[in-house]
Amino acid sequence: MLTTNKKRLRKRHRAETRFRAYGVLSLLVAVGILFTLIYSIVTHGYSAFYRTTLLLDIELDPERIAVSPPYSRSALMQGRYSSLVKRGLYALFPEVTDRRDRRELTALLSPGAELAVRDYLIDHPDSLGTTIVLEVPMSSDYDQLYKEHLPRSGENLRFSEQQLQWFDRLLQEGRIRYRFNTQFLFGADSRYPELAGIAGAVVGSFYALLVCFLLSFPLGIAAATYLEEFAPKTRLTRIIEANINNLAAVPSVIFGLLGLAIFLNVFGLPRSTPLVGGIVLSLMTLPTIIIATRASIRSVSPGIRQAGLAMGASPVQVVFHHVLPVALPGTLTGTIIGLAQALGETAPLLMIGMVAFIANVPATPLDASAALPVQIFLWAESAERGFVEKTSAAIMVIMMFLIMMNLLAVIIRSKTQSKVE
Repeated sequence: MLTTNKKRLRKRHRAETRFRAYGVLSLLVAVGILFTLIYSIVTHGYSAFYRTTLLLDIELDPERIAVSPPYSRSALMQGRYSSLVKRGLYALFPEVTDRRDRRELTALLSPGAELAVRDYLIDHPDSLGTTIVLEVPMSSDYDQLYKEHLPRSGENLRFSEQQLQWFDRLLQEGRIRYRFNTQFLFGADSRYPELAGIAGAVVGSFYALLVCFLLSFPLGIAAATYLEEFAPKTRLTRIIEANINNLAAVPSVIFGLLGLAIFLNVFGLPRSTPLVGGIVLSLMTLPTIIIATRASIRSVSPGIRQAGLAMGASPVQVVFHHVLPVALPGTLTGTIIGLAQALGETAPLLMIGMVAFIANVPATPLDASAALPVQIFLWAESAERGFVEKTSAAIMVIMMFLIMMNLLAVIIRSKTQSKVE
């Protein structure tokens, strides 16, 4: 009998050891997958934060720009700057005179090169008639060539031998620079990868989340407080509670269809705007906030309610002066987590038309805009190699925002919890 018990005990210990090993193995696999994912995103996307520029000597000839005094901002905006940039490039290669060769030579430059000259001249109108040294962006192919993302030999080569020689010559002369890409952080979307930025998408996401917060936070707290503290426990209340729990698990695309059918087709709200996007995201976030708030209210000690009532406070005063402040940490945590989930949603925004190409940064929630996850979706569909790194870099940005929002939830919960205690 004793031997049998020892065998059973050893068998139980082996089972516990295997269970712990399975848990450690599962954790290692999860961490390994997460590390691989982050490593892949970072290695593909970090180079998007830098861009390749070309140093050119540009003669700011008013006749070639086709402007005349007074040199107002509107007049300079309408000037012609393409010929200035080309002349500066041709001056570096005086031996290139054939029209076809010059066409291949100008492929070194990005369409944003003339915009760089225009912006400089608008900021420095007194430099008209002088020759300046200016860094202008190179085209996406040569930017990727400098970053070693495109091959210099083999099949499907995008460059001719002569173009590679021109590029190497500029590199040896120190004309090619590698700079931090402020255009990516502060510019709007573009058809050209070297000019595309995320500012428009970031601002659009900010406005959408702002609208989402202003709608879902007060409504969520009010609904949760009524259901938990004041609503009679009837069959109708149970049905409402069950539907709220079910809405938290509804696919987000359903909310997008609801927004398309109601807010756009019935109410006629402007399409592809952060206003509609925020309303749709608030519908999706509302069940999460209600559930989190109800759980926080439910966790408040009954002694707090009893003490408030014993001191002569009304039930409403007890709830708003005592229960809700104590439940605030969990409420804020649930709200921030719900907003973080809304930040990464793409499907509902696609359904309401926030998939259009928008080349401007929105000034208000009523302006047409993209959102950061939608911008990632659009860039991922592009065939140009330059958009591959932009996609990974945008994913890095949205991951940073998500980490910051989750850290904010932890900090707020810690601060408010300490105040309550």
